[in-house]
Amino acid sequence: MGSISPSPSPDDRERRGIEAFASRDFQRYQLARVAVILGAEAQAVAVAWQVYSITHRALDLGLTGLALFLPGLLFLLPAGHVADRFDRRQVILTCYSLQILCTGALIWFAHAQLQSVLPIYAVLFLVGTGRAFSAPASSALIPHLVPEKHFVNAVTWGGAIFQFANMTGPALGGLLFTFPLVHFFPGTTMQGAGIVYLFNLITLLWFLALISSLRVRLGRMEHKATSLDTMLAGFRYVWSMRLLLGSFSLDLFVVLLGGAVALMPIFASEILHTGPTGLGVLRAAPAVGALSMSLVMARFPIKRKAGKLLFSCVAIYGVAIVVFGLSKNLWLSLGALAISGAADTISVIIRGSMLQLATPPQMRGRVSAVNSLFIGASNEFGEFESGVTAQWLGAVRAVVIGGIGSLMVSGIWSVLFPSLRNADQLTAEALRASEKGHTEATA
Repeated sequence: MGSISPSPSPDDRERRGIEAFASRDFQRYQLARVAVILGAEAQAVAVAWQVYSITHRALDLGLTGLALFLPGLLFLLPAGHVADRFDRRQVILTCYSLQILCTGALIWFAHAQLQSVLPIYAVLFLVGTGRAFSAPASSALIPHLVPEKHFVNAVTWGGAIFQFANMTGPALGGLLFTFPLVHFFPGTTMQGAGIVYLFNLITLLWFLALISSLRVRLGRMEHKATSLDTMLAGFRYVWSMRLLLGSFSLDLFVVLLGGAVALMPIFASEILHTGPTGLGVLRAAPAVGALSMSLVMARFPIKRKAGKLLFSCVAIYGVAIVVFGLSKNLWLSLGALAISGAADTISVIIRGSMLQLATPPQMRGRVSAVNSLFIGASNEFGEFESGVTAQWLGAVRAVVIGGIGSLMVSGIWSVLFPSLRNADQLTAEALRASEKGHTEATA
């Protein structure tokens, strides 16, 4: 891919900050995303509250993350290969059809007032399977929805839309969980988690309708025969690109150590003394900061020193997590989480741009699958790690130690990966030059 043109056209100047939305397919794709993320985040709140209300154990909250993470590990190689070998749009449609079946099962569990968490874990494993295959296909699809010169703007708005849904979804989940549906429909027995799961089902159907309407048809990107060597190509490419390896592993360890999402039901219930609505607000707080920062970044994009900015934001994230862990005041906790979200969204924009701009189109599915593994390990497996450490040390100590660990990783990685630290402009040409310069310096 070439570099982004430094001289915007008159049309670009008129749409400054929203250039990516000139593409019809990008508009529809983002409308689909906002709906499905709203539903998924609302469902996550309901699942967490349902599991904790059944067992009252932090470890069981962590196991929900493990159930979502394991499929990403098990199906890593075939998921990336499928994204490069088949039409990425069809892969996404198939995966989210599976999500509909899973949500239907959760509705039935809620109706039956299930008192065992094992069936819930089984459904979450299937949800994770769908995500394992859809994530690399979705990531690799985005560069084909907009012109190359608008790609960073597309990544920025994709982050803003994700954070809007990530902010609204948990709060909506908390509200729907306590919504008195029986007052409006006296004959219904739907309540609590069941209402949230029904909402998610509606958003999934909307998502499928919009993705089906996309005009982009990519077909097969990888034309080599299926083999272990072909499937492993993504790993080899990431390993050879120190910039990508540093970016992926930085996210892995920082979020693995600094994640606090899985423990929020404990903070909401036992430390800050709020209910399901309070849990939804806590879950939404990082997205408030992230959304605000995304809107700023869309208008004022990153020009230079992307690598140094990345490490600075990771350090800020670690400090914010420590403050959240020590806080016993709801407003201070919300402020710390909002700052963590603002810092993280800059990191996401930088790393997401590096992923796609530094990767050849025919390999984006497999490289995105490798990235999905790192993201899954940091998010879902991070929830498991948080549950285990909270069971041993308590929720507060677990979060504080994790935040300190994130700070340490930021410092160590800035030394281990100079090509990432010295990355300047977010263009394919500049990123390759940074990698090449490091390779020549160490040769």
